[in-house]
Amino acid sequence: MPARTSVAQFEALVDRAVAALPGWVHEHMQNVLITTALWPSAAQQRVVQVRGQMLLGLYEGVPLTRRGSGYHLHPPDRITLFQRPLEQVADSEADLEGLIRDTIVHEIAHHFGFSEEDLARLERRG
Repeated sequence: MPARTSVAQFEALVDRAVAALPGWVHEHMQNVLITTALWPSAAQQRVVQVRGQMLLGLYEGVPLTRRGSGYHLHPPDRITLFQRPLEQVADSEADLEGLIRDTIVHEIAHHFGFSEEDLARLERRG
């Protein structure tokens, strides 16, 4: 049975997961907004070309490793967590909390310059 929360409850879980990140992560994140949405938009789904998979979170922006001297006056990068897909994957509220944490960490890794391939390699190493 999927976990189901209100928007306010989901946002509170996201806030708690962000607050629990190590201090060094907060210190090194630059110009990033973490937000939530019920579902990814069609445009967001197309951008990442996820076919047959649920998009749980999305990083949209310029990774720190690709910012140069011309990076200024940019709108904030955006990390979006998608509530309903995360709830559908979760078996319980505790599972949902873990998925939210893992998704935030994954998307922050993109902000720090890690590609999907880099993250897959790291996951295989365990």
